[in-house]
Amino acid sequence: MKTTSSASALKKTVIRLRNGQILRGYLNPARIDQHGTLELLTTEGAQKSISTAKIYGVYFVREFGETFEPQRKTFLSRPKLPGLWVRIRHTDGGEFEGIIENDLLGLLDRGIQFTPPDLNGPCTRIYLPRSSVKEITVLGLIGVGSRPRRRPRPAAPPALQRRLFD
Repeated sequence: MKTTSSASALKKTVIRLRNGQILRGYLNPARIDQHGTLELLTTEGAQKSISTAKIYGVYFVREFGETFEPQRKTFLSRPKLPGLWVRIRHTDGGEFEGIIENDLLGLLDRGIQFTPPDLNGPCTRIYLPRSSVKEITVLGLIGVGSRPRRRPRPAAPPALQRRLFD
């Protein structure tokens, strides 16, 4: 079954399977994990269906190259991007930190799509299916406006002072 999607919606993607195989191609991030499969348009032009149970991770990259995983896996300081700052522990023991949307309901059905710490690195976003995530820890909430401040109490009227030189 062929699906039609606009070319502008397809993003450069590197998929790492659990068996170690690497697939490069184009994927629509909006259709990720809708029915338990991903539809990848390979660089050769073939369409390939991949079960999410076989996927270790999906990396949305700037360019196809040898390195696609981020060099830095943790933030050096508190991130500036809005969202939930999380630490994700993979089933194989690896750890990532990233920023996810402030919507935990999406995590119940799908996997996790997050922004890695290295914004200038080879990948811009990473998707991990639920089957490859062991644990998620929320480290912080970023980008929430501060609480409204209380109005200061009006100052007491100045006490009448006697004039010294009347």
